[in-house]
Amino acid sequence: MTWSIIAKDTETGAFGVAVTTKFFAVGALCPYGSAQIGALATQALVNPLYGYDGLKLLAEGRSAEEIVMVLTAGDPGKDQRQLHVIDREGRTAAHTGRNCVDWCGHLTDEGVSVAGNMLAGPTVIEATLDTFKRRTDLPFADRLMASLDSGQAEGGDKRGKQSAAIKIWRTEPYPVLDLRVDDHPEPLQELRRLYGVAHERFLAFMEAMATRANPGGITDRSWIDQRAREIQEKAQSIGSISV
Repeated sequence: MTWSIIAKDTETGAFGVAVTTKFFAVGALCPYGSAQIGALATQALVNPLYGYDGLKLLAEGRSAEEIVMVLTAGDPGKDQRQLHVIDREGRTAAHTGRNCVDWCGHLTDEGVSVAGNMLAGPTVIEATLDTFKRRTDLPFADRLMASLDSGQAEGGDKRGKQSAAIKIWRTEPYPVLDLRVDDHPEPLQELRRLYGVAHERFLAFMEAMATRANPGGITDRSWIDQRAREIQEKAQSIGSISV
């Protein structure tokens, strides 16, 4: 199941994963990451241990290539798995098991990787990667979602549509954006709708959260109210939604 894109935002240093599939609750199983160390996605016959063990290896400063080698070497089911990783330096590496269901494959580049299986064809990941590389004018979250939209336009998952998710980490272990569509006939459209709702107050609230640099966070509710208005006004002024 599944195709996904993992990337590092060169402007902010944020890491992100966006994923969609014809399977229930893809956001619960596939995307993993943390600020300043990297991100990964495990798919096909998912191995959630790749996520937890991969984060430990990323935190140790291991390279993406080394992490893929270590995780797959210890997995007797690796031929049924797909995995791709981006490390803190933006280096990428991927594994597509030989028994993954066609069409399956991956494309890696500096700062971005796309991988998928059970797809309509190779143009799904080609279009996903091409859009990410071209649409540097978009804010990071919009860019990730636009990339999946392009892959979907090429046929996406050959079985159909069901779930989608996006996660973005900036400076803290927790994500600044974590949206899931677990079961919907148009999951990418629903993901964008939820992203729009997040602009009403959620994004401002996340900016006020406690951080390592500011353990108390921002507790002034008037600041949160003002920031929420600013975020909405900015989105309206540029005719887009940004994070």
